[in-house]
Amino acid sequence: MSSESGNENCLGWAARDASGILSPFKFNRRPIGNDDVSVEITHCGICYADYIWTRNKHGDSKYPVVPGHEIVGLVKEIGSDVQVFKVGDRVGVGTYVNSCRKCSFCEDMDEVNCEKSTFTFNAIDEDGTVTKGGYSSHIVVHERYCYKIPDDYPLEVAAPLLCAGITVYSPMMRHKMNQPGKSLGVVGLGGLGHMAVKFGKAFGLKVTVFSTSISKKEEALTDLGADNFVLSSDHNQMKALVKTLDFIVDTASGDHPFDPYMSLLKNNGVYALVGFPSEVKFSPASLNIGKKTFSGSITGGTKETQEMLYFCAANKVYPKIELVPIQYATEAIERLEKRDVKYRFVIDVRNSLNQH
Repeated sequence: MSSESGNENCLGWAARDASGILSPFKFNRRPIGNDDVSVEITHCGICYADYIWTRNKHGDSKYPVVPGHEIVGLVKEIGSDVQVFKVGDRVGVGTYVNSCRKCSFCEDMDEVNCEKSTFTFNAIDEDGTVTKGGYSSHIVVHERYCYKIPDDYPLEVAAPLLCAGITVYSPMMRHKMNQPGKSLGVVGLGGLGHMAVKFGKAFGLKVTVFSTSISKKEEALTDLGADNFVLSSDHNQMKALVKTLDFIVDTASGDHPFDPYMSLLKNNGVYALVGFPSEVKFSPASLNIGKKTFSGSITGGTKETQEMLYFCAANKVYPKIELVPIQYATEAIERLEKRDVKYRFVIDVRNSLNQH
């Protein structure tokens, strides 16, 4: 797997150390197995996970790290037993590329929750190699973990659906948040939050955005079509909404109090947490009184991810993106960490990778 031998088959961009600075890196993708597809990557979304593992924020980065798990592209080769895909198909690859395929989660096509779910980058694959992600020219993946992207859906905007999109779509579907006329609160307006607003509107919900930043008001109401905007630090604005929401999707990863938000839920209301603050703390009364549900979620299984892609195409749900060349990736990740993006960076891999 070294980048010294001169016959590597894949060009990527990798971080070599905790500085997180990305630069060209050659490595080998595995040969195509009978059930594999080889995907020429056209675009790759930039996710907060890319920041975490290029910068070794969890202390487990396996350098060199080739990040990226919001991958879209075209099938360029298939294994002899592949049934679902053909050469030229438009496809996506998300946050994981393997799982045990035997446990109850895998049987339910909810592979992301399998104990042996293998992340798309910085994980150990079954052959002992470290997985490398979508900041690269191509990827080889078992067909099970590959998704069809509808023909009329632009590839570049499909990329963020593979993580940001499915991360909010999955709990929204599980908790039946697709009921027109109901009210949804969205906490945080980044890559995930803006998708929660878009899905909420597509489901026919009345959507209220909560943010600590007043600068997000115009974006929420005008750009994304939210019905209401609340500055979460304004006690009076929060108090005015007590017991008015059926659902809340919380995408905020910064530490924040939970009791004020829990008080906004109606009886039997559902609170879905998809962010990763350092702790979750609220009074038991916030949960018990009014029979509320508080639940967590990560991304979604293969069945649900495919359904979401079809839903987005049918309902014209498009993430808002900023398209960048791969040479800008280090800077883009730095801007993402500062929340300076509306609302997802997507790397134009095919048109920039080979231009040093």
